[in-house]
Amino acid sequence: MEQRAGRIGPVAGIAMAAVVALAGCSDDAEPAADKNPSVSGSSAAGAERPAEESPAPAGASQVDRSTAEAAVAAWVTAVVKGEAEDACLVMAEPAAGSGPARVGSAETCGDGAPERKQMEKSIGQFRESFTPEPPTDDPKVEVAKTPATGDEVKIPADRITVDGQPLDKIVLSHSTGVEEGLLDIKVESSRIEDLWYVTNLDFDIG
Repeated sequence: MEQRAGRIGPVAGIAMAAVVALAGCSDDAEPAADKNPSVSGSSAAGAERPAEESPAPAGASQVDRSTAEAAVAAWVTAVVKGEAEDACLVMAEPAAGSGPARVGSAETCGDGAPERKQMEKSIGQFRESFTPEPPTDDPKVEVAKTPATGDEVKIPADRITVDGQPLDKIVLSHSTGVEEGLLDIKVESSRIEDLWYVTNLDFDIG
């Protein structure tokens, strides 16, 4: 099978080919497994922001970036709820070459941001693939503790649950022509100036 990968960031140009390819007619989802998650999206949403982030961009108080798991939980929660700004605020592009890291902010994520329409479209595509059946108005997202390698953590989708269902099973239930065991999804979180952001989403099929 062909391998696909998508990279996400707080600016336009987000690659969504993998999500579009996976979205389609629903297959029967496998029963959810108990992954004993340790971080929930609901607790992440209510966490206090570190003082060094002030002044706060709009919506930032709802986003927890204290750990990789909290950042991923906050991001998945925002995606499933269709909250593009909150999702954007916890996303970043790490420094590359001589260029600095770029993190979600009011300028890149707010209502007037040039990239906002693209962000909303992209989040909408993720939302379809990440939403379990039956959907709820207040999804509970939990992420199991995952060891870090330096300032990076790659969290497999089977360690992320939405309303008790593993994320990989949810995505598979919305896919067409993808067999279980061939889909490998990882959400990458990176530490930037002592805060954690979602910096990559790997979709591999094959």
